[in-house]
Amino acid sequence: MNDTTIHNGLEGIIAAETSLSMVDGTAGELIIAGFPVAELAMNATFEETAFLLWYGELPDAQELSAFRTDLARRRELPAVAYELLHSAASEGTDSMDALRMAAGTVSLRGATTDDHAARNLLAAFPTIVAAYWRLSNARDPIAPRNDLGHAANFLYMLSGETPSDERVRGLETYLNTVVDHGLNASTFTARVIASTNSDLVSAITGAIGALKGPLHGGAPGPALDMVFEIGDAARAEEVLRKKIESGEKLMGFGHRVYKVRDPRADVLAVAAERMFTRGGDMALYELARSVEQTALRLLEEYKPGRHLQTNVEFYTALLLHGLDLEVPLFTPTFAISRVAGWIAHCFEQRRANRIIRPASVYVGVRDRSW
Repeated sequence: MNDTTIHNGLEGIIAAETSLSMVDGTAGELIIAGFPVAELAMNATFEETAFLLWYGELPDAQELSAFRTDLARRRELPAVAYELLHSAASEGTDSMDALRMAAGTVSLRGATTDDHAARNLLAAFPTIVAAYWRLSNARDPIAPRNDLGHAANFLYMLSGETPSDERVRGLETYLNTVVDHGLNASTFTARVIASTNSDLVSAITGAIGALKGPLHGGAPGPALDMVFEIGDAARAEEVLRKKIESGEKLMGFGHRVYKVRDPRADVLAVAAERMFTRGGDMALYELARSVEQTALRLLEEYKPGRHLQTNVEFYTALLLHGLDLEVPLFTPTFAISRVAGWIAHCFEQRRANRIIRPASVYVGVRDRSW
C-alpha cells in the first residue's frame, strides 16, 4: 500500500542534499559553506561570500579581484529597466513588485550561460533597489560606481555619498548573515523552477515572488516600530505586558525553525553594537537591548517552555535603521543578499537534477456523470 501521509507545507520532508548551508534549530547553529555564520559574516566581503557559495571555495586575491571587476561592469541596467521603474514609481508600486519586474529585464543582457546570468543578476539587484528607492522619493537614480565594492556601491547609490568603512562593514555583515538559510520557501521556489531546466532569470524572479509574501519575508520593520513605541527603557515592561496580555505577537521574537536563540541575531547584535559605537550614538542600541531583555523575561513568564527567543528580524531592523535605510528598503535589501544564495541553489540543482514533482492526495468528489 502506498504511504498517503500528508505533510502539510512539506514539513519534515527532506527534498535535497546541499553543501550550501546547514540549519540546526535545536542547537541554534547555522553553517554557511562550512563556516559558522559568525565567523564568515564578520570577516568576509560579500563578494567573497557569493564566490564561496557559487564555486565551493573562497577566492584567492587574483580570483577575488577579477570577480569584483566583472560584477562592477555589469551593474548598469538596460534603459527599459529605468523606464519600467519610472512607471512603477509613478503608480506607487510595492518595492518588491518593482524588483521582480526589473529583475526580468536582466534577460535583455543576452547571457549565454548560467554563470553569466548569475553575475548579471547579482550585479543588477543593488542598482534596481537603489534606483527605485530614489525614484519613489522623487529623486533621480545615481549611476553605479565601478571603484566601490558591492555593499559600498549600494549605499552610495542610495545617498550619493561615499559611505564610511564602519557603514560598509555593517552592511556586509548583514548581507553575509542572511545570504542562505536552508530550503526556505523562496529558495525552494528557485530550485523547483531550475529543476524544470528553465532559465536562471525565471528561477530568480519566482523566488522574489515567494520572498514578497509576509509569512516568508518577515517583518523587521514592526520590530523596530515596537522599540520606538516604547521609547524609554523604563516603559518597556508596562508596554510589553499589555501587548502579551492582549494576545499581540512581539515582533522580532520566536522562529519556526530555531528553538533557541537565532544565531543570526547574535551576529547582527555584535555588528549593530560596533556600528553604533563607532558612529557615536548608542542611545537607540541601548534602548533596543533593554527592550530585548525585558521581552525575553516576560515571554518566559507568560509562555514558559515555548522557547521564544530573539530572531534575526530584531537586529536586522536595528542595523538597517542605523545605516539610514527606511523600512520599505528592508526586504529588498534582504533580496540583494539572498539572490546569491538562490543562484547557488540553482547551480546545485542543475548539477544533480531531477524535476521536483511532489505527489498529492485527491479528496474531491468522485463518480460524477456528465
